[in-house]
Amino acid sequence: MKLFVTGGAGFIGSNFARMLLADRLPGLEGAEITVFDALTYSGTLTNLESVKDSARFTFVHGDIRDDSAVKRALPGHDAIVHFAAESHVDRSVSNSRIFVDTNVLGTQTLLDAALELGITRFVHVSTDEVYGSIDEGSWDENEPLLPNSPYSASKAGSDLLVRSYHVTHGLNTSITRCSNNYGIHHFPEKVIPLFVTNLLDGKHVPLYGDGANVRDWLHVDDHCRGIAAVLIGGRPGEIYNIGGGTELSNRELTELLLEATGRDWSFVDKVADRKGHDRRYSVDIGKIHKELGYTPQVAFAEGLADVVQWYRDNRWWWEPLKERAAL
Repeated sequence: MKLFVTGGAGFIGSNFARMLLADRLPGLEGAEITVFDALTYSGTLTNLESVKDSARFTFVHGDIRDDSAVKRALPGHDAIVHFAAESHVDRSVSNSRIFVDTNVLGTQTLLDAALELGITRFVHVSTDEVYGSIDEGSWDENEPLLPNSPYSASKAGSDLLVRSYHVTHGLNTSITRCSNNYGIHHFPEKVIPLFVTNLLDGKHVPLYGDGANVRDWLHVDDHCRGIAAVLIGGRPGEIYNIGGGTELSNRELTELLLEATGRDWSFVDKVADRKGHDRRYSVDIGKIHKELGYTPQVAFAEGLADVVQWYRDNRWWWEPLKERAAL
């Protein structure tokens, strides 16, 4: 199998590429991969340094909004795994245009190219944020889409486009909706790597509002295993939630990160809450477990300790990124 992986130089996509080329994704052993990435501020070739010399790996510098670039690179592949997206909620609040351009129009470009070139399998990686906010219980895949940020609205739009190409054109699509990811190579604007790197440097960290917003945390390795399972065995046109099963308030998460880095609450600055800040996310993973056998494998305490240690050991990776993004 030969996979066309968009956004494969970013956090989750590069993890998928490294796991695939290490034959750590059951059912995809020996597969080849083409990473197609625009190398925007959060995508970096350093994420792919360990696999760049693999005979099964190809990198193409390209933008998913560029129809001609996509059509030059896509022929000969068996499936598209679509990670590429603008994903930082804060950035979408201040300027949403690039989110619509990349997440909606870019996805449309890929779908059209897949139809034209006969690529029959399309896995679209989305987010639980398209569901909105839930006070109690967990969302299953039949919940209506009620996005509350420009980012999540753009992802909801791309989800609906993907679904429409299955219904209208018969394209074999699957949509995955994940909870909050954490892991190594995570761009340091997101909460865990931002807090860890700031605290390691003796800098303060910002805690939104009362810190009671709740997220379900999913190790990126488990997310990639779930995506691989959907690629191989997901039913055409279906949606699959992928969660980690560890719900924490932002305040609880901050406490764990302070403890892991040897800091105290004097390093935390309470700041005004984000506009439209969703209170709680929680996905029901019963469907992917029952149909595809998915169960998260990485315990949160173990995974978080590994992540903190990785950032301790790899300043060479994150310091230039923070300087470039002025974080």
